[in-house]
Amino acid sequence: MTTMGSEKLDIDHLRKWIGKTQEASDIVTEQLTKALRATLFLDIGSPKTGDVAPFTAHWCLAQPVAAMNTLGPDGHPARGEFLPPVPLTRRMWAGGELQFLDALHVGDEVTRLSRISDVTMKTGSTGILCFVSVEHTIMTPRGVAINERQDLVYRDVAAGGERKSQVAHAPPPKAQHHETHMADPVLLFRYSALTFNGHRIHYDRDYVTKVEGYPGLIVHGPMQAALLVEFAARLHGGKAPAKFSYRGVQPLFDGAEFSVNANDSASELWTANNAGSPTMKATASW
Repeated sequence: MTTMGSEKLDIDHLRKWIGKTQEASDIVTEQLTKALRATLFLDIGSPKTGDVAPFTAHWCLAQPVAAMNTLGPDGHPARGEFLPPVPLTRRMWAGGELQFLDALHVGDEVTRLSRISDVTMKTGSTGILCFVSVEHTIMTPRGVAINERQDLVYRDVAAGGERKSQVAHAPPPKAQHHETHMADPVLLFRYSALTFNGHRIHYDRDYVTKVEGYPGLIVHGPMQAALLVEFAARLHGGKAPAKFSYRGVQPLFDGAEFSVNANDSASELWTANNAGSPTMKATASW
């Protein structure tokens, strides 16, 4: 048991959540497909029933809906139901892995089966960290479409956002394929709305700078991953990778251009800030 101020991280208690499951369903609509295409800088088109949706459209489906009076100070639903009640106050999506077996189509009824697969603790350069891994199976009437693992990381407020943003990272390889986009508040708002994500670090500048100690709004990790998946697919004739693994290496902030990059085979991909420093790294295989 680890003490953090007045709270204790009881890893044995948190590991009791391993094996907990949850199921949710939703429908891929024409409107969702249009809005997500627009947000991911894809051709909006006029999607109709049967058309292929963006490859990570499942991140917009059947998101948890909590009453306003049950939200935590960061805008996330209170913990302790499906996700374990980790007493560390800062939560971020650290990375994960996707296996694409079948595309989602407009009109599909999609069911997500979720399971807590692991809860671990370690001490890093920013203090105590708790990692929660969640496995998802995304199914349509045709069968399993996507197998996924998400890795969430929790850390203490005492770690401070600014310290994390100053960590040095190795330079990326030279990009053979490259595109740039502007990280502005409208882009972040759109993705938060599409994923019903109330996390205040993506839209509340006073909160993210004065409470969490970051220099600006933080671009969503899943949105960076979604852009990398679509970029990889375009470089392979529109085919999604069979396997896509990704991890965040440092926060990406709003207010400047960022880049989406790949090597020649698109097996190695990364997003980078306007200084060229990687913010998310990924590998893809077909």
